Amino acid sequence: MTAIVESALFRNFIMTLIVINAATLGLETYPYEGAWFTDWMPLVDRVIVGVFVVEILMKLVAYRHRFFLNGWNWFDLAVIAISIVPAAGGFSVLRALRIIRAFRLFSVMPDLRKVVEALLRAIPGMGAVIAVLGLMFYVSAVMATKLFGGDEPERLGTLGDSAFALFQVMTLEGWATEVAMPVMDHQPWAWIFFVVFIVLTSFAVLNLFIAIIVDSLQAKHFDDEEARDAEADADRDLLHAEVSALREQIVELKGLIQRSLPVSASTPSNADDKSE
Repeated sequence: MTAIVESALFRNFIMTLIVINAATLGLETYPYEGAWFTDWMPLVDRVIVGVFVVEILMKLVAYRHRFFLNGWNWFDLAVIAISIVPAAGGFSVLRALRIIRAFRLFSVMPDLRKVVEALLRAIPGMGAVIAVLGLMFYVSAVMATKLFGGDEPERLGTLGDSAFALFQVMTLEGWATEVAMPVMDHQPWAWIFFVVFIVLTSFAVLNLFIAIIVDSLQAKHFDDEEARDAEADADRDLLHAEVSALREQIVELKGLIQRSLPVSASTPSNADDKSE
């Protein structure tokens, strides 16, 4: 059973079903009323979910208690559990959550899994950057409200409005025409505030996120290489041990042959003496 669930053919089959299921769930968002659409699409969905349930059962039989030691197995189990809950009544929201089955590609495809694991490893380092960014946002939002709130009460009148406007400025989406220019009509030197904010957030702090993620990806890559090297070293040590054991057996066998040769050689001579 373990060989089946770990085979490339089985993994590719499940991956294909995940892609097909994601496509069918996307097609259900279109207002089409054809018979094949309303009758066959739900049937295909149920069949695929049934296959996923069988897959989970096969893994439970193959791995037993080791199944629950892998976080990706827990993820697959949660996704399938959501899929089989009846999407009716209070659980109607679960019907929209069926599309999260597409996320199972993370657990099936090793390359995607490495990226997700690297992102999870980067979260502790990103926490400090988020704290710095949040502090910058709070200070800048308070300053913007105090400096420009009277001129632009709709966008910068309160702390929340200023924070949202500054978020738009940080993303560089229409920041000049929609936020900065209206303020500069009243205060021409306001561009200094917005330029400094962009430099500190978009060009400095946000790039730290990229640096942390890239560093985490490299660390994950190096860890995988070290794991492969350790596995190769273990295989070489095992091979050396087997070769050494084989040599010892050859030496012992050679000694036995050498000890048996005089006995076998003396037998004919004794027989010749008796015949004389």
